[in-house]
Amino acid sequence: MQLKWLDDFIALASERSHTRAAELRHVTHPAFGRRIRALEAWAGTALVEPGSGPVRLTPAGESFLETAQQLTHNLTQSHEELQTIAGRHARTVTLATGRTLARTVVADWLVRVRGLLNEGELHIVTGSLAETVDALQRGDADFSVLFHHPALVVPLDARQYLHATLASDKLVPLSQAHASGEPRYRFDGASATPYVAYARSLALGRLVEDHLAHHPEAPRLRRLMECDSPDAHHEYVLKGLGMSWLPWSLAHADVKTGRLARAGDKHMDIRFDVRVYRPKRRLSPFAEAMWAQLVNRQL
Repeated sequence: MQLKWLDDFIALASERSHTRAAELRHVTHPAFGRRIRALEAWAGTALVEPGSGPVRLTPAGESFLETAQQLTHNLTQSHEELQTIAGRHARTVTLATGRTLARTVVADWLVRVRGLLNEGELHIVTGSLAETVDALQRGDADFSVLFHHPALVVPLDARQYLHATLASDKLVPLSQAHASGEPRYRFDGASATPYVAYARSLALGRLVEDHLAHHPEAPRLRRLMECDSPDAHHEYVLKGLGMSWLPWSLAHADVKTGRLARAGDKHMDIRFDVRVYRPKRRLSPFAEAMWAQLVNRQL
């Protein structure tokens, strides 16, 4: 039996959907299904009721869920205790976040707390939303800095984790600007606007998809390409390859200098918050001092 199967089963029980659970665990739907079947083979009984509707656990599955949760909790605690004994946590804090947030909101925060870094070492690791949440849940990160928006599901139980809002930002539809300051591409309704799309594995991609699906005046778009790097999106828009929704914190300087211009009005902006999450349990003194700075408890 592999330990990752326990996390798969817990995710499936929480999401009640193979598709959402596979996305949360950052594996393909077929691979996720094979893992669940392998766990059932190890258990010697079905853990999930057959059927195409919302996932339901069998009585054996309901019983095993509590065992799986307790096992993963105990293993996480043991991992943390071993690291503490080895002295690895005493002066080291790990912060997990996305690539764009590491460059924008986290970078701004680091400028404010640079003096605190003399007291220890900060490790910043980047990944997708699912990977960042998973790092916090496994105990591999002390903090996770994440996008917050109703369209995004962050599976962190409020009974186990604290959060604070670090910043507010927005995605703005932007295009390369002509010398006159006018956008090269705009939402004019006459023709489809060339569009650089985010991969759906990115939180930003899900925000844009949700916005376009529910906005009553969503523009006509012609997808040119899909990319999982917001930094690459920024560069493609600057080179005039198409328009995209770019984080204002990433692109506002280019708007002010006239390199970029709005492709659509402000009602097409997508506003979101940035939150930092941590476990409720006591962290190392250095991590607690970092938390105090993160939530402005002390300056």
